[in-house]
Amino acid sequence: MNAFEVNFDGLVGPTHNYGGLAVGNVAAAENALTSSNPREAALQGLAKMKRLFDLGIRQGVLPPQNRPAADMLRKLGFAGDDLSVISQAAAAAPILLRACYSASSMWVANAATVSPGADTDDAKVHLTPANLPSQFHRSIEPPATSAILRKIFSEERYFQHHDPLPAGLYFADEGAANHMRLCSDHADTGLEIFVFGRSADQAAPKPLKFPARQSLEACEAIARLHKIKAGKKLFIQQSPAAIDAGAFHNDVLAVSNCNVLLYHEAAFDDWWEIEEKIAAACDYPIQFIRAAESEIPIADAINTYLFNSQLISLPGGEMIVLAPVECEDCDSARTFLERIVQDTTNPITRIEYVNLRQSMKNGGGPACLRLRVVLAKGEFEAVARMSRVILDQPLHDELKAWIEKNYRECILPPDLADPLLLRESRTALDELTTILSLGSIYDFQEA
Repeated sequence: MNAFEVNFDGLVGPTHNYGGLAVGNVAAAENALTSSNPREAALQGLAKMKRLFDLGIRQGVLPPQNRPAADMLRKLGFAGDDLSVISQAAAAAPILLRACYSASSMWVANAATVSPGADTDDAKVHLTPANLPSQFHRSIEPPATSAILRKIFSEERYFQHHDPLPAGLYFADEGAANHMRLCSDHADTGLEIFVFGRSADQAAPKPLKFPARQSLEACEAIARLHKIKAGKKLFIQQSPAAIDAGAFHNDVLAVSNCNVLLYHEAAFDDWWEIEEKIAAACDYPIQFIRAAESEIPIADAINTYLFNSQLISLPGGEMIVLAPVECEDCDSARTFLERIVQDTTNPITRIEYVNLRQSMKNGGGPACLRLRVVLAKGEFEAVARMSRVILDQPLHDELKAWIEKNYRECILPPDLADPLLLRESRTALDELTTILSLGSIYDFQEA
């Protein structure tokens, strides 16, 4: 079966702001309540998509969600029309207002877990939207995420959609940020690795400072729902110490691509046993590229998001790392990446640096902004046929002009009370659904 990986990136929404909402996210806390630039953020994200497109990678676009979430404010006791509830929340509960304005759906690595048809018993692509119960501002996202994914991946003969898992920490699920896949080729059956931070077992080790967001029970449920082939799933615990250091998701300290796993040794306790388990589960050689604490301290790894880089196979077979520019500016991160490229025993041949400073300041690097979806040729054609979410030069140019027309250059916390921001955001999103040929996907459009 001819199959390939498609990167679906989340467009940064018009209300991108630094609300400081994510507990355990060091960057988000450090930049809380400072000035954001939504226009620059969206253009930086689009430029990353275009760079991958130019490299020959199939690149998709996922739209942002409608913000502010005025209906949520009504559920929390504020009454009246949208502008009225925003005004009330600004006066009485500004933290809630920031949460309902959050543009966090841009980080679509948390949108869902996706299993390709090569890995599933029914040969369908399975998608489960994350329920995201650990952070209030993200727990708002699942219904809209589900609707968007069902719209884009709509042909039932190819795609099997599941509802988000039941809400609550028992089945806490943060999506593909805690999911890795190893394979000899994207078209072949792979090993799906589910990384969890907590479990119902009270004796299991737990972080002491920050909450563990992904549960073992959620991982096991998704593996069952997705009908992962026997022997092709593995459950691994994230190091509690890594979570307390600020690695709130596994993808902050580990990234995989085909038969390569690039990770920091602090990502997992007893990393040597983890490598043995992974190698034993694969009938092809796995290349482990492990960074030692002596090479790059975990604090540098988290601050630079080195392991939140994208590890990508180009059409000709070359493998590259797409890293944030913060890695180039950090001696330990840059030296480690240069060492990888110079090591001819692994397939990584070069490093490309990308400027995503607006996203990075809120705690999301290159890998946070994309959802990896392996599609066979017919599945890809079905997606391209049903909407206009696959990037090409004309779509890039339209999206760039749309951003420049509709996005503000600056948002500060007091600006969230501005009624014009709501109107600007909805005008922009209404135009976007036309550009992407998605029809009416937002509640305000239905109204």
